[in-house]
Amino acid sequence: MTRKIRILDTTLRDGEQAPGASMGLEGKLVIARELLRLGVDAIEAGFPMSSPGDFESVRSVGELVGDACMVMALTRALESDIDAAADALSTAQIPCIHTGLGVSESHLRNKLHMSREDCLARVEASVSYARSKCDLVQFYAEDAARADKEFLARVCETAIKAGATAVNIPDTTGYSLPQDFAERIRYLRTHVEGIDDVVLSVHCHNDLGMATALSLAGVAAGAMQVECTINGLGERAGNTAMEEVVMAIALHGEELDAHTDIDTREFVRASRLVQSITGMKVQANKAIVGANAFAHSSGIHQDGVLKERETYEIIDPETVGAGSGRLVLTARSGHAALRNRLEELGYSFDRDTIDEIYERFLAVADRKRAVYDEEIESIVNEYERQSAAVYTLEALQVSTGFPLTPTVTLTLSDDEGSRHTVATVGDGPINAAYDAVNQIVGLENDLTEYVVQAVTRGTDAIGEVTVRIAADDRVFVGHGADPDIVVSSVRAYLNALNRALIARRSTEYAN
Repeated sequence: MTRKIRILDTTLRDGEQAPGASMGLEGKLVIARELLRLGVDAIEAGFPMSSPGDFESVRSVGELVGDACMVMALTRALESDIDAAADALSTAQIPCIHTGLGVSESHLRNKLHMSREDCLARVEASVSYARSKCDLVQFYAEDAARADKEFLARVCETAIKAGATAVNIPDTTGYSLPQDFAERIRYLRTHVEGIDDVVLSVHCHNDLGMATALSLAGVAAGAMQVECTINGLGERAGNTAMEEVVMAIALHGEELDAHTDIDTREFVRASRLVQSITGMKVQANKAIVGANAFAHSSGIHQDGVLKERETYEIIDPETVGAGSGRLVLTARSGHAALRNRLEELGYSFDRDTIDEIYERFLAVADRKRAVYDEEIESIVNEYERQSAAVYTLEALQVSTGFPLTPTVTLTLSDDEGSRHTVATVGDGPINAAYDAVNQIVGLENDLTEYVVQAVTRGTDAIGEVTVRIAADDRVFVGHGADPDIVVSSVRAYLNALNRALIARRSTEYAN
């Protein structure tokens, strides 16, 4: 029997720190439901002190998961942060406060302006206070990979004696080489009193492209928990990707003396769900979940796979949910079938909302032989984006071709009930459509990114568009989905503009 390696998912907290990856409360709850299907051991749901939104996220995730897994809230080593975390975790059945501070010389000197002795005192005080609020307390030693090993050992021992039930050793900057990180974990296991009585966790970043290797090195050296995110989402170059580290453990379980309880068949679904909600797409050659992860174009490879899959595939695609997929719904499917599939996908809506989503579903299904899960999720996401909009697309007519001049007639409605129609020309249909939108909305902005991606295969697939705009000294991300790529493009642009307009109204209201 191998060691059980706990999987702590921090997609909702560290993953959301990726620039442009804001999820919103409903998006976080949808992802949390998928994390439950994956079978994670813990969900880090947010940093309650950082914003009211994060506070509510922790509360809502706590209500959602029940006793299915641990719910964790991040804090700095401050009583006010810990109080906020404890309040937010009041809904969780298995709550855990995750507190800590920087312990490297760089963090102590340049960020915290603190001596080593002051650091140890803060560790003792914060962990003790957190333990008075919660039975489970995890201490993180930020930038542990660059800290002096002897001092790091003193920090960990202080935290354990103060009541920490888990100790997190992060490579916050993704700096280490795997063998050095493993040696650091082994050093702590032999030099910290009480280390065997707590959960030893690793949290590695991907700045040098080695987050998965670093985490596996930590596991090989004795770590019992890996902190990771779906698709490796996170700050800068991201975090350890759950799908990568779990599958590596699955294939090398005997060598690592390790296993996890993750349902790997959910990986592709989870990856696509996070991409859809955050707009952060993975590259085609992304390990495990990328579009090309199980694709073979070389004649030699194709011949080998046709003769025996294991010739070039170390993973059966079905074990990570990358099979051919199943057709679930058609235009002949009724409300009950759609409602049942939505519930299986983790959504819960009242009857009126189901009716509205069903009408949108039919509009897609009438144009396709079958509708895939990913397309159902896109329909739901598009509905939710339009439900809280300042401007909504009412009608779009496009005339384009060669040698015609692209022309667009566009009608938008606003949240005051007015309708606005304009006609424009442009260099192409997207350019003309965006010019029409700008004439109506009138928000000065700079379009900095435009990305198109098919949700499923086939020429009739829903196309998802993600845009980024700069407005009012901020960056706003917009998403749109429709089988017509021009419609998707307009919806994505409107979504970004709506977010900018709502943010401007909030600022004006606050002032």
